[in-house]
Formats: sequence, C-alpha cells, structure tokens
Amino acid sequence: MKQVAPLRYDVIFKKAFGQPEMFTALVSDLLDIQLEIDEVKNDKVFSPSVGKGATRFDLFAEDKKNRVIIEVQHAHYSDTFERFVYYQCSAMVETIASSNNYSFPFTVITLVFLTGKKTPSPDSGILVHDFEPRDFVTGKVIDGVYKRKHRLIFVFTNSIKKNTPENYLEWMQAINDSLDEVVNEEDYTNPHILSLFERIEKDQISPEEYARMKDEYNKDESEKQAEEKGRIEIALNLKALGILTEEQMVSATGLSLELLRGL
Repeated sequence: MKQVAPLRYDVIFKKAFGQPEMFTALVSDLLDIQLEIDEVKNDKVFSPSVGKGATRFDLFAEDKKNRVIIEVQHAHYSDTFERFVYYQCSAMVETIASSNNYSFPFTVITLVFLTGKKTPSPDSGILVHDFEPRDFVTGKVIDGVYKRKHRLIFVFTNSIKKNTPENYLEWMQAINDSLDEVVNEEDYTNPHILSLFERIEKDQISPEEYARMKDEYNKDESEKQAEEKGRIEIALNLKALGILTEEQMVSATGLSLELLRGL
C-alpha cells in the first residue's frame, strides 16, 4: 500500500501529468495518439483571447498534428458542460490562421476528468462530443466532410461501468483510488500508472503544494455550501406554494427527503 496525494486537486493532477512522458502515456493509452512533444504547458492562455470569455487550460500540449488539452475538475458546482464546450471551440478557432483558409490545421481533443460527479449516462463513465456531421434523419455519421476529428471527452472517474473501455479502465480506477489517499500498487499492471503513484506519493509533496491543496479544498467547500443554501431556498419557496409533492421537490432540488422534511 502507498500513501498518495489525491488527484482531485488541480495542483496534484498537474504535478502528475505535467511532464511530457506521463502526459504522452495517458494520451497514448486513452486516445491511441503518439504525441511528439518536448513540453506540457500549465495554465495555458491564448493571447489575444478567443471570444469574450477568457480560457485557461490546466494542461496543454501540441505537436505538428494534434492539440491535446487536459482538464481536471472535482465537484466544482460553478462549472458547466457549456464551459468546456467553449474551451474546446476556442482551442479549435485559435488554430485558424486567417480568413483566407478556414481549414483546421490541427486536430483538437480535450479530455476533461471529473472526479466527484457521477456520469449522467447509465451505460459508461465516458461521454464524447465529437463534432462529426450526422444525417438529420438516420443519425448516421457522414465521413469525409471534415478532415479533422475533433473531440471533447468527459471522463467520470468514479463511474466505471461494465461497458467502460479497457484502455480507460485502469486509468479511471487509479485516479479514483487516489482520492482516499491510499492505493494498492498490486492492483495495477500499467507501468505508467505505477510511475504516477511514485510521482504523487505523499513524501514527494512540497509545503507549497499542500498549501494549494488546502486552498482548493476551501474553495470546494464554499461552493458546496453556497449550492446547498440555494437549493434550500428553492425548497422553502416550493413548500410555501404547496403545489408539488415531496418526491417532486426532491427531484427538483436534489435535496434528500429527510432534509426536505426537516425544513
């Protein structure tokens, strides 16, 4: 057994995957893409910015063919699906050099790891927004329209299902196992995952990194408290109106039945 820092924190995730070797290993296993890179950029921003909303990518790398962005989020309630669609589209648009040529010179793929939220799909812990054109009636993908297969991939690491692809399975398990700060190395065969555990071993975490972990934890707790306060206010208003059943209010607010009855 090994004590590790949890990969729920941005600072630890960047420590784990911020080097080319580990970054390329993750991308190779999950996407079957062999990146040729010399560096991974942390907190990458575009200058000038694309659109009115600023983007800041946790981990960012590109070679002559691919641009790969990795994000990690842990139950940040202020984050939405649309935010990552915006990030993905910004990274795609930024590659266009001029209005003389609208062809994308890069394939842009964004991996978003969510370590706290459950997948909304009952079938797998992975969702993909692939930007591919489909027939309006049949839903069939039409090949050859775009040269590049851009993808936005959401990986819910705590939602391993029977249909979860094998190449994602061990990485998802490793990230999820780290959250309780203890991992069993004997459960893993991938040598890159074993190197990952060495990288985030508690003895390797600096005081500065611990301080940043604490700041992230406090931010998470503040967001959770604000979210719950808002849901309680909604529940109180619904109870005052008296038009919904308790079960309907539970569904509408996300509060437990016990908490709802105690209001």
